[in-house]
Amino acid sequence: MTAIRPFRIEIPQADLDDLRDRLDRTRWADQIPGSGDTYGVGVDRVRHLVDLWRDGFDWRAVEARLNAYPQFVTEIDGQDIHFLHVRSPREDAFPLVLTHGWPGTFVEFLGVIEPLTRAGYHLVIPSVPGYAFSGPTREAGWNDQRIARAWAELMARLGYERYGAVGNDGGAQISPELGRVAPEHVVAVQVSQVYSFPSGDPAELTDLTEDEQRSLATLDWFVKNKMGFNILQSQQPQTLAHALMDSPAGLVGWNAQLLGPDLDDEFVLTNIALHWFSGSAGSAIRHYFEKAAAARPTEPTTVPLSLVGSNGDFHGIRRFAERDHANIVEWKTHDVFTHYLHHAAPELMATEIAEFFAGYR
Repeated sequence: MTAIRPFRIEIPQADLDDLRDRLDRTRWADQIPGSGDTYGVGVDRVRHLVDLWRDGFDWRAVEARLNAYPQFVTEIDGQDIHFLHVRSPREDAFPLVLTHGWPGTFVEFLGVIEPLTRAGYHLVIPSVPGYAFSGPTREAGWNDQRIARAWAELMARLGYERYGAVGNDGGAQISPELGRVAPEHVVAVQVSQVYSFPSGDPAELTDLTEDEQRSLATLDWFVKNKMGFNILQSQQPQTLAHALMDSPAGLVGWNAQLLGPDLDDEFVLTNIALHWFSGSAGSAIRHYFEKAAAARPTEPTTVPLSLVGSNGDFHGIRRFAERDHANIVEWKTHDVFTHYLHHAAPELMATEIAEFFAGYR
């Protein structure tokens, strides 16, 4: 059960033909003229992506590009775990495990592979259980703590005794948990967001720094305008899963709310296609239910934590982060306005990762 098996992405042609047929027969939603994205992701955005997916997106070329990276599968705690394992040629290379979130996939980190391996880092980039080729999940309970324990087991199977952890979005929650469950192995953690929030006491919001005010304003806007997906996926993911598994256009519309037009179309469609072809669109959103059902840790993490975030995204509010993480050693942001820093600014983020972990390797 501990065997590590080589893996290649090989989507049957019948699945591509079925996808094209479904896209051809899309039943379009109506929309109030001139409403844009007032009610959510607009029809024009979905039509653009669907048309491109059908006629301008070369899956076989994408598949070949993904298969250029060494990929593997191993079973951990009853679940198949898919991962990239790209080793640096340097003899003194140090291992890192990089974790994505939703609606992303392991492709979030493709851009940092070359600069980080060149800088002397072995990279393990797993698909979170329930996502892409680590899905669907077979049983309940795959919350962040269980995923972190699986990552610790994965790194042990690969022979890594000391390593660092990097995370974005949901991976920014899983990575600190890895430090919590395996502090003797995790030397440090770097994340793009720290999800620590106000308790509701107005006194907590006095004397906020400029950075804290900006991040709080971003959070406030997000909660008021885009939090619906989080509520639904935390409460009734199965209700939504039927539509996402049956309609590729529906999957485009749902996932495009967080894979916005600021991102390049190939990145957006690659993430969506991986959810579609792997049959994991329903189990990926189930992750939110599992996280909501899990007990929150009562003690802060103690492994050194670095925050490198975006000024155009919620990256965290330090005074609240320090309640949940007792050893924050770095807190910086960049004017790269995206939720997907490792994709949008790979050289920048590779430099940040390499320089931070240089002090711990």
